[in-house]
Amino acid sequence: MHVLVVEDDHRLRRLLSRLLGVDRHVVEEAPDAETALELARMADGLDAIILDIGLPYRSGLEVAKELRSHGSSVPILMLTARDAIDDRVRGLDSGADDYLVKPFAYEELSARLRALGRRGRNATRKTARLVNGPIVLDEAMREVMVSGRLVSLSPREFSLLECFLRHPGQALTRDQLLDSAWPYGVAVTPNTVDAYVHLLREKLGSEGSARIRTERGVGYRLLAPERRATGAA
Repeated sequence: MHVLVVEDDHRLRRLLSRLLGVDRHVVEEAPDAETALELARMADGLDAIILDIGLPYRSGLEVAKELRSHGSSVPILMLTARDAIDDRVRGLDSGADDYLVKPFAYEELSARLRALGRRGRNATRKTARLVNGPIVLDEAMREVMVSGRLVSLSPREFSLLECFLRHPGQALTRDQLLDSAWPYGVAVTPNTVDAYVHLLREKLGSEGSARIRTERGVGYRLLAPERRATGAA
């Protein structure tokens, strides 16, 4: 999953990021509300947000309300030291999907995060179209188009491309790609991942070669889609 952790406590934020990274999630970090809102706008393909209520200057409640007011449907798991019923109600009313009181066990947070991820994927699966420039992946139809041309992909290639499109601009390790494209427990080597990325590039043509970059010592990165400039020239 692609997760945004919003927590002003540096030690807790880094600990959560490390543990989530060990679980092979792609993690973004934000220490305050403004950074969180900016990352939420820029980081396409977020699967979940872990959001602390007690942030400096603006609370997590305000962050959740603003995200929802702008149409974001990313699942939000709220963290707080408050355990009163009215605090929980305010958190859920602001747009949070789940609520976890500090101190908590990481295993419980991880389980709730997985549940939110499944809920979010099920809610969007029927209509989701992932787009990066001329590359369009239709999850419902299981089709891929490049510049209007239908491209035939194997199930593994399709899953690899879906992973790339859900995490544009992110450097993904071979293990992360393996976890996304192959069933759990299947014996696959990193070299197999390399071979399938090569096949995917070939089938996508010039767009595949230009957009899927090799990150030496890490894995691969799909370039983020270009953003059009706004405002007067």
